[in-house]
Amino acid sequence: MIGKTLDEKITVSPQIQPHDVAALKEAGVELIINNRPDGEEVGQPTSDEIAAVAAEHGIDYLHIPVVRGPSHADVEKMGDALAAHAGKQIHAYCRSGTRSTLTWAIAQAEAGCDREHIEQCVRGAGYDPAPIQHLL
Repeated sequence: MIGKTLDEKITVSPQIQPHDVAALKEAGVELIINNRPDGEEVGQPTSDEIAAVAAEHGIDYLHIPVVRGPSHADVEKMGDALAAHAGKQIHAYCRSGTRSTLTWAIAQAEAGCDREHIEQCVRGAGYDPAPIQHLL
């Protein structure tokens, strides 16, 4: 599997490449969420490139670009995506996986999930919840 597991239904990773989409499909991923703005780094695949390959593999795709830290709108969009795809395998990515993880964590908190559980999931995947603890 590409990335790190946050819970039984979501994984996160740094930037994926078009050729990674087949492995995500094979792992059962039904939705890819791109939390990276286009043009953030030279040579990064565009949202449209990943979306096209996802479509070829029958995977839903959402672009929720998070600039710096997650805004309320970013968290709301992430929460809506998680709710709309409840019970399905989801993979989110950004430059390092951090923005995807923290946006997921805040969305989980806003959905009423237990703070300790969220922090445990974030730490278990190798990320630090400290920057958003006040929001959990």
